Amino acid sequence: MPDLFVPLPPSAAGRGVGGQFAPDGGSALRRADWLRHPSLERVRPHLEDPATTDVFVNGPQVFVDRGHGPRRAAGIELSEADARDLAVSLIAAGGRHIDESHPCVDVRLDGGARVHAVLPPVSVSGTLVSIRVPRLQSVTVAELGRRGMFDATVGDRLRDIVAARENVLVTGAAGAGKTTLLSALLSEAGRDERILTIEDVAELRLEHPHHVRLEARQPNLEGAGGITLARLVREALRMRPDRLVVGECRGEEIRELLSALNTGHDGGAGTVHANSLGDVPARLEALGALAGLTDHALARQVTSAIGVVIHVTRDGDGIRRIGALGRPTLGPDGRLHIEELS
Repeated sequence: MPDLFVPLPPSAAGRGVGGQFAPDGGSALRRADWLRHPSLERVRPHLEDPATTDVFVNGPQVFVDRGHGPRRAAGIELSEADARDLAVSLIAAGGRHIDESHPCVDVRLDGGARVHAVLPPVSVSGTLVSIRVPRLQSVTVAELGRRGMFDATVGDRLRDIVAARENVLVTGAAGAGKTTLLSALLSEAGRDERILTIEDVAELRLEHPHHVRLEARQPNLEGAGGITLARLVREALRMRPDRLVVGECRGEEIRELLSALNTGHDGGAGTVHANSLGDVPARLEALGALAGLTDHALARQVTSAIGVVIHVTRDGDGIRRIGALGRPTLGPDGRLHIEELS
């Protein structure tokens, strides 16, 4: 097997997390461009399949998810050298470096693909590569309804939530469709509104004429130059957004988002990992603790800032569905509770 590593052209250096964007708010290159990368030769047929959402390299094995859960790809067996070359090449294409000193790296390629790689010995079973395939087009609320995510009544309710400018928190497990649903909801916003989205890795794709995207930047090898989500929320408030969105809250940025939504920024949104609607309070309390908020302080912030919680699930058949809608409330103990809406 030939060496798959291709040196990164100087013109591409620095792209990836915190990289350049085209004027239309999308990435500089389309999906077909990043798919031409030589290191993808063995897995390219699966990546070119419009149904593919993720490709996973687990050492010698390759798994493909086409919306019904990961399935082993037949006829592909990678050596450890092949898997490592794939990881090194894709991370380099995103403008970063991976080696034993920095064995876990996440980048976004031109075209929107997200790549995460882990090298041995951190990955015990061999080099691991996860490729999240970008959607070519944004998706609408109507389209999600046709796919079975919700019925017409819930679809109308979602549109009413957006029109009423309620602040929304979308929750669910990894791969449940939080980003997809949030993209569709925001695409329903008025055409005269300025939507500003902040993400660790830019994945939200909106069908909207005034969508401004900010992306966090990881520090360089010397530990300098990093720009956190929390800082970007503060910067965004100076950019006069009509709707402020944090793609995924994982830490102290929850404090900044709640503070912003409590100071007149209606119509905002965020997503949070949670396995069920009942798990949302504990998850938010954990994030609040990272931001220095007590459980009682967090509860008051959330009940004041968030109007609706939408929990999404992914069934065993791969279909993503809205599992429940809820509203944050203060319990008798002064802590956060989520009341399920009928």
